Amino acid sequence: MRHPMLLLLSATAGAAALFAYGAGSAADAAASQASVDAYVAQARQLAGDDLKALLTLCQPQPAVRASGAALERFIDRAIAAPSPPPGQAFDNLYYIATSWVSAWALKTSDGIILIDALNNTREAQELIEGGMVKLGLDPAQIKFVVVTHAHGDHYGGANYFVQKYKAHVIASEADWAQMDGGVLEFPYKDWMSPPKRDRVVKDGETLTLGDTTMTFYITPGHTLGTLSPVFNVTSGGSPHTVMLWGGTAFNFGKEVPRLETYIAATDRMAGLARTLPVDVLISNHAGYDGALAKARLRAERGAQGPNPFVIGPAAVERSLQVMGTCAKAQRDRFLTM
Repeated sequence: MRHPMLLLLSATAGAAALFAYGAGSAADAAASQASVDAYVAQARQLAGDDLKALLTLCQPQPAVRASGAALERFIDRAIAAPSPPPGQAFDNLYYIATSWVSAWALKTSDGIILIDALNNTREAQELIEGGMVKLGLDPAQIKFVVVTHAHGDHYGGANYFVQKYKAHVIASEADWAQMDGGVLEFPYKDWMSPPKRDRVVKDGETLTLGDTTMTFYITPGHTLGTLSPVFNVTSGGSPHTVMLWGGTAFNFGKEVPRLETYIAATDRMAGLARTLPVDVLISNHAGYDGALAKARLRAERGAQGPNPFVIGPAAVERSLQVMGTCAKAQRDRFLTM
């Protein structure tokens, strides 16, 4: 039995370049309503007919982060909505979700890597554990839980798998700092406590479990240490490369530096998607990647049919460009306030 390994492939030069880019790009041009409109028009052109779901990012965002009763009402409604059935996206990648937030199970020859853990213990038990059983997976094989970012809809169920299956939890240093005794950005009464600090990954570091290697990229913006993992899957035996974008929305209020790092991250990852190449882009919220409809379509077509999750490198790159361009529009909105 192989031992899971965490290997630092390179120094964090990529992350350093990312932050350097973000620090200076706000001065590229004077912000105005005209620049906002131009960025929105550019994003719409990039999105075409196939990526329209991402254009919600171009809608004006509030300058103040949601909190209190308004936040609780939103999350209450999201958690109460009926959950879809679990599904299979690839030969070795499975989709488990509520109507709002997604988790993914990556099967390897030496266990399972769970990416995100939904809102709470009940969902971890009923939806993730129960859904895995329905899909023919053994939850006891969960070796790692990757927390893409430090919001409770992604870490809420993690402790269940730590306590029951002794799974290790992986997050970035910046997001561990928030979860491990820091001030949570979105405290909510029905989210469970964050997991205790465990494995820290840096930009460019990899996790190898059995026959599968996952590379972690820090893509700050949505949180300061959002993780976007990249890994290989197969569909009907054919190989594909997946990027899971770890945090999408601009729900942090008027924080222009965070929008700058988000812009830099999308630009960097678009280049990576082009060079690897990456032909699958998934999310941890189905509203952005259409995972519910794609899972249903894959089930109808069968494993040997065209896989709707495979959108091709050009569309992956365009997706990241749409996100970055909408972030520029929002940055300029804030700068004109």
